[in-house]
Amino acid sequence: METKQKNYALPIAMMCALFFMISFVTGLANPLGVIVKNQFGVTNFMSTLGNAANFIAYAFMGIPSGLLLARIGYKKTALSAIIVGLIGVAIQFLSGQAGSFGIYLAGAFISGFSMCMLNTVVNPMLNTLGGGGKKGNQLIQIGGSINSIGATIVPVFVGYLMGDVASASIKDANPALFIAMGIFALAFFVLFFMEIPEPNIVGKAEGEIKNEHSPLSFRHFILGAIAIFIYVGIEVGIPNIANLFMTSDSGQGGLNINATIAGTVVGTYWFLMLLGRLTGASFGAKVSPKAMLGAVASLAMVLVMLAIFSPITTTVQMPVFRSDISFGLAEVPISVMFLILAGICTSVMWGSIFNLAVEGLGKYTAAGSGFFMVMVCGGGILPMIQGFVADKTSYISSYWVVFIALAYILFYAFVGSKNVNKDIPVE
Repeated sequence: METKQKNYALPIAMMCALFFMISFVTGLANPLGVIVKNQFGVTNFMSTLGNAANFIAYAFMGIPSGLLLARIGYKKTALSAIIVGLIGVAIQFLSGQAGSFGIYLAGAFISGFSMCMLNTVVNPMLNTLGGGGKKGNQLIQIGGSINSIGATIVPVFVGYLMGDVASASIKDANPALFIAMGIFALAFFVLFFMEIPEPNIVGKAEGEIKNEHSPLSFRHFILGAIAIFIYVGIEVGIPNIANLFMTSDSGQGGLNINATIAGTVVGTYWFLMLLGRLTGASFGAKVSPKAMLGAVASLAMVLVMLAIFSPITTTVQMPVFRSDISFGLAEVPISVMFLILAGICTSVMWGSIFNLAVEGLGKYTAAGSGFFMVMVCGGGILPMIQGFVADKTSYISSYWVVFIALAYILFYAFVGSKNVNKDIPVE
């Protein structure tokens, strides 16, 4: 057993590094959304299009990524994804030079292809290295903790680069884009020379064999895929709309809070996700994914309700994570604080849902992971819906969208996650 753990240490570390890359590049869409809203004078709905383009790419690339993973394996799929990601971020950099909203959206869309491919690799790989079940969930939570580090850094860093929202442009985010491109280049070099186990790769002849069933033959997988669609929308929508709420002026129903301060508040959401994932990793081998998911979904619903019904005029001094890697205080409405605290709850949802949805899939796991990635497009669609509701009503009222979504997550934890198709052969 010691030899197995020693041999798998490097692949596990590489998968965690890829988790960091996913969150760093994906997280750029949040602060960039604030920039383009002011630079191009667009609505809340339009400002979410960069984020939407990033996530909707998953709908196009999810299934091909699963097929690619089954055919060429983890390593080659990851290397291909890194090249695509480098191109996507480079295009976003060029959009700043050209001052073009359209080029920015194209770059975000291409980056989304890369993030989808990487997600298709890292989740089943970590679950496999952990042996599935509670250990697999624990390893995914550890990877998710690394993911949260990147997500914490991005809004704080770009918020610092922006300074005054009114005069900010995409060019101001260039240092973050350079870092992203550098991470991609380094990861490609390291991964190219690394040996990674390929437990689910199939040969061409075997890949042409038609299976009688598919991941869609399992009810708990279908409902789990819907849960992922909804979950990613919740995870992204809470901080994205909160950022717009804080940085918009009072004439737009916003709080007119400085972008640097707002960035630290949003960064704190992701920092809480980091703490939650570290906690989830600690207890992942002792608590079932079903119990973990049910508990955090319930708590998140309570926090969102408190945010909706708390008066905006009631403010608190909230501890925040600052760009100099220290903690300070920011004065925000108590409703914003409740929304940020929900990061503790969303932190462990991904790993728990993924673990529950692929449990018992056997040989269909790789294809299932690809289909799962299709549903990650919810991270673009649900925030768009929330942004539309915010335009028509108010920022706070838009969180009813999040509350309803959380209710489904709670349903999946206790009802929808049960495998009722155990009669299907999976060997």
